Amino acid sequence: MSIHDGVRFLNERFRKALILEHPDPSLDDYLREEGIEPDRVPETMTHDVDAVVERLREGQHDLIYKRSKFPVDERVLAASEDLAAVMLCCIGDDSVDKAACAKHGVLVMNDPVSNGRSVVEMVFGEMICLARRIFTAHDAGREHLWTKDNRRRYELKGKSIGIVGLGNIGKQVAQMAEAFGMEVFFYERSEIAREVGATLGWTACQSMEDVFRQGDFVTVHVSAEDPHGRSNEGLIDYEHFKQLGADRGPNSPRIFINAARGFLYDPDDLRRALDEGAVAAAAVDVFPREPGSSQETWENPYAGLTDVITTPHIGAATQEAQPRIASHMAGTTRLFHQRGIVRDTVFAPRQIIGVDAEAPYWVLTVVHSDVRGTKKAIDDSIYDAGASNIQSSHRDFRDLGIAYDVSAIDKPLQDEHLHDIIERARTLSGEATAIRSIRHFPVRDAE
Repeated sequence: MSIHDGVRFLNERFRKALILEHPDPSLDDYLREEGIEPDRVPETMTHDVDAVVERLREGQHDLIYKRSKFPVDERVLAASEDLAAVMLCCIGDDSVDKAACAKHGVLVMNDPVSNGRSVVEMVFGEMICLARRIFTAHDAGREHLWTKDNRRRYELKGKSIGIVGLGNIGKQVAQMAEAFGMEVFFYERSEIAREVGATLGWTACQSMEDVFRQGDFVTVHVSAEDPHGRSNEGLIDYEHFKQLGADRGPNSPRIFINAARGFLYDPDDLRRALDEGAVAAAAVDVFPREPGSSQETWENPYAGLTDVITTPHIGAATQEAQPRIASHMAGTTRLFHQRGIVRDTVFAPRQIIGVDAEAPYWVLTVVHSDVRGTKKAIDDSIYDAGASNIQSSHRDFRDLGIAYDVSAIDKPLQDEHLHDIIERARTLSGEATAIRSIRHFPVRDAE
């Protein structure tokens, strides 16, 4: 239906999805089952923002599916007036301008769960290889050197692990560490996550310094932002690295692993700690600047350091993880498409916003300003239209100044009722952009 009076009137049924950065091909089949035609962009076009914008302008896609690189900004969002959501086939949302999405009434959803096992296994593979100095032995063997000794070679059992961030992946790391016989310490800003960790018998640290001091190994598993929406950029510095294993005695492995975000610290700080021996070894999978493709030039900030393993952001790059992500995002799409239910939005992680009433009913979804009066405008317009609100769900995203409202109502609204919502919201809130997007569609018994 496109944009009218500055508001996106989204299609009742989504018709078309633009697919970037090659998520698993099974995603296309899932979308077709939903009646959504996938439009998969060639890899060469993925690196050409102008070409993608033109493709969106021509196709007027309802959804964008992408991984972690392609930048979704104001130009991309404005190119398709039918765009309802950006669906991230990954965890990270760094590549999406969330403020611009809020302005346009476009939701952003990700997959915070499906790649967890792949990341965890890589982390422990690196821990074992670094603890046993397997790569050092391999390099020596290639030079025909026999380096059999036990110097700086360790078992994981009986060692401690410090985990920064106790989200989905952090918890899995802790559980696997226990299976290896390790003692688990963690640092987490979320009170709920701290309670979960304590309940599971792990030791909560009160500061970043403490989790570094307590860990023979320290591994990082935080998102781009903390639970309060503040950026985690620069979360770690040289003073933290200098404390690694400080409370564990002189024979601590002192190993650091980052498979989370590249901007959490300055690579020079880690290099300095390695040069000084405060950190004995490290494994890094993410970097402050990463190339968009293998053809793009890139400088490894740890080049020349024999005690650092670097990998090209492959934590989730397994044959198993990518199909799981496609399946999960297909489920997220199905909920959003058929019932207006939002799960895994990066605007409010780990929350589900939606209704689950007995069909048949009509769904009304509205992305609107969080200014006082907008929610009342929706409810009053439904009432004045002679409809009953069977069930509703509402969530404010205060950091972005918007909210998502979904209602199950017993009869359809007419176009004049939808426009009445817009006018009432503007009058009550005093904001011309009080309503950002609207979608209204039936839910039938067969769905």
